[in-house]
Amino acid sequence: MRTIIVIGGGAIGLSVAYHLAKRGEKNVTLLERNQLTSGTSWHAAGIVGPLRATANMTKIASHALQLFPQLEAETGMSTGYRSTGGYWLAREHERMDELHRIAASGRHMGLTPEIISPADVAVPQLDLSSHVGALRVPEDANVNPVDLCMAYARAAKNHGAVIREGVSVTRIVTQGGSATGVVLADGSAMPADAVVLCAGAWSKKLAHDAGLALPLQAVEHMYIVTEPIPGLPNPFPVVRDLDSGIYVKGDAGKLVIGGFEPNAKVWDAHGPEGNRPFLEMPEDWDQFGPFMEAALALIPSLATVGIQHFMNGPESFTVDTRPLVGEAPLVDGLFVAAGMNSVGIMSSAGIGKYLADWIVDGEQPIDLWEVDIARIDPATASDSHMQERMIEAVSDLFAMHWPFKQPTAGRGLRRSALHDKWAAQGAVFGLTAGWERGLWYATDESERKLPYSVGVQAWQGIAEREAAQMAKGTALIDLSPFTKIDVKGIDAEAFLQRLCTANVAREIGRAVYLLMLNARGGIEMDVTVTRLDERTFRITSGAATRQRDLAFLRRSLRGETVSITDRTEDFCVIGAMGANARSALQGISDDDWTDFPFSTCRDVTIAGVTCSATRLSFVGELGWEISVAAAHAVGVFDALISADAKPMGHHALNGCRIEKGYRHWGHDLGPELTPLETGLGFAIDWSKQFKGKAALEKQKAQGLSRRMVLLAIEGDPLILHDEPVYQNGQHVGGVTSGAKGVRTGLTLALALLLTGTSDDVEVEVAGKRYPAHVLAKPPFDPGGARMKA
Repeated sequence: MRTIIVIGGGAIGLSVAYHLAKRGEKNVTLLERNQLTSGTSWHAAGIVGPLRATANMTKIASHALQLFPQLEAETGMSTGYRSTGGYWLAREHERMDELHRIAASGRHMGLTPEIISPADVAVPQLDLSSHVGALRVPEDANVNPVDLCMAYARAAKNHGAVIREGVSVTRIVTQGGSATGVVLADGSAMPADAVVLCAGAWSKKLAHDAGLALPLQAVEHMYIVTEPIPGLPNPFPVVRDLDSGIYVKGDAGKLVIGGFEPNAKVWDAHGPEGNRPFLEMPEDWDQFGPFMEAALALIPSLATVGIQHFMNGPESFTVDTRPLVGEAPLVDGLFVAAGMNSVGIMSSAGIGKYLADWIVDGEQPIDLWEVDIARIDPATASDSHMQERMIEAVSDLFAMHWPFKQPTAGRGLRRSALHDKWAAQGAVFGLTAGWERGLWYATDESERKLPYSVGVQAWQGIAEREAAQMAKGTALIDLSPFTKIDVKGIDAEAFLQRLCTANVAREIGRAVYLLMLNARGGIEMDVTVTRLDERTFRITSGAATRQRDLAFLRRSLRGETVSITDRTEDFCVIGAMGANARSALQGISDDDWTDFPFSTCRDVTIAGVTCSATRLSFVGELGWEISVAAAHAVGVFDALISADAKPMGHHALNGCRIEKGYRHWGHDLGPELTPLETGLGFAIDWSKQFKGKAALEKQKAQGLSRRMVLLAIEGDPLILHDEPVYQNGQHVGGVTSGAKGVRTGLTLALALLLTGTSDDVEVEVAGKRYPAHVLAKPPFDPGGARMKA
């Protein structure tokens, strides 16, 4: 019987303990340093808002709708749960585009959101003369945070969990890369097979000392409670005035008003008052004043209403305003659920359930990539970086979520050794997986600060110009952020053969695209594996999955003599792509670029520098990926520029990707999707054994219920992801990713559709439906003649 320790007695920790015990774990102990709820849960606003910006986040949040009433029935204790309905208000027309998209996603997650006019908002106290529309969400609700936590505690105890208050954990014990228990403030130790860190704003130090970097920062978070107001609707709906940054909810005939501000005031959770339970900080009207003014504009009658209470308490926010959940990439058995970004009460049901399932079953129960701690770059966790991110991270919750919006605070954390060289070529940088990378390349100042848009992107013409270079010339693409992992040792081949869908027992210098799966056949990694020598293989994957991929490989070891080494920052990688790439490289290198087969790799010398060149292409053109030691990359870059090669940005790269129908992990691929469903059967060698093969064989025999297709969409809408797809008025699937082709001019999308769907469908984009057609082949060079020339 294994022992599990949960640290933290707020809503998240209590939910995790409850769900673990309910799953049958017999030895679950929750430790709370003060009293239950005494950190941040006690002063939470208690809003239950199941509709979120993405389908998976909605799935997580919606679990509260079932669990909160269930807890009342299970324990006989009231949680204060009450359905109120709610409204998301928009003052700007562009905001309506966002609301239409969110509503469409929510409808297909079982909710009933509806776009309405301001006149249809049934709250007479609101002045909506400056608003252009609204989103009504009937499923919005309220809950009493303290009552909810007490119900969690009762239910957890009923299932056998132990809850100890007044017990402070000073250290998480690790040994041999695994969490083995905790040390308490009195010096005693408690052994454990798994430790779950749910200490909210106080999680960061415990995590850091155990080898887990948490990009978490506590801030002062404020709301006010009015005096009773006669005539309020009962119940009063949850109201979010997004463009003013405020929310309003009812509270027994009063109103609670709060907001999410720029330049949030950081607070030290480990400072002098950090251990004080039920902490209230001083009123700060300088900080809260703009929210009060916004509330008065929205509800003019507040001018004659008194304020009963000003609440200012700590709340923790993360680097990207998404929760931090899952198993620590470097520490087995250490799980975390923290950084709820002010929605911990609402999220507690889903986070607790799915994390408990993860712990019990040993794998993610659903695709949790959006919240997975493994998405995090450890460098973002520094105190200085997190404090800088609070300039905008808090306000980002309600700020306009423009397509392709880039953060402005906390930039420049990761730069390749060629950063200044790309900058000199006119790079307009954006963050991709934490790296500064050229989104496009400006030829003058007018192309640098382009406006955001919910329609045609201002940079689209630039991306098309950059891609056009490849028709006759050579484009240079910054590929340095791609993850590079070396697997080396006497058992390296056997280890990879056990994991990989394709055969890696190839000759030295051969590069193979393949997949690594879970036992269900879901895609855990899509990578290129290159054999460097008899005992060394290099794995190249996406930049965002660096920590996740390293953890997956390490946890897949079964005693093999193998080393797994992260080489990502040791090398710069430059993609040299286009019809003239061979000639350009021949002009600066004496190596043979003609007898250089596709999917092979060899050492070459460019401008006197030893490099590795791999003939592959993510854009569908003739080209090579040039890997060079970071210390010597400048000379190679300068030589390529002298050969008349021109830079091409990330947006153009994505436009080329979609024209070839290439899949992208995290949108088109993931642990709940199989190679057969996503059209990647070509990457499977059925003659060998590999993890997940049995599941694929079963799926193959039973037939597919869904399939991934490439759509050409009429009408030129902006395609992002999660757009629903219809046929004859029936929902038949959804878009996984999309873009406008930069060479074909077509609006394209990869979509997962029900098997049996015919080729003509409609895609709903921001409230409108556009005709679309399934393409039998990718529209750009479908036979691959250009790429393999």
